[in-house]
Amino acid sequence: MATVDKIRSQLIDKILAIKNRDFLEALDKLIASSISSSDLLELSAERKEMLEMSDDDIESGRLISQEAMNKRNLERLNGQ
Repeated sequence: MATVDKIRSQLIDKILAIKNRDFLEALDKLIASSISSSDLLELSAERKEMLEMSDDDIESGRLISQEAMNKRNLERLNGQ
């Protein structure tokens, strides 16, 4: 059985191939009507705080590239 992520990815690929505007609008309405408030994720106070800290880091320019992060992680794993 396919995982949820795999199914989601396959659906995204199929949706990207659709050119019919009416079909896409109908699909959008169907998806919007199927999402209930119980499907929404409620964030804990800790998660909200972490997101706020992330936003502050971005606004303050405290960023690191993925390449630099990979290099740092490899160095830590290799004990350097």
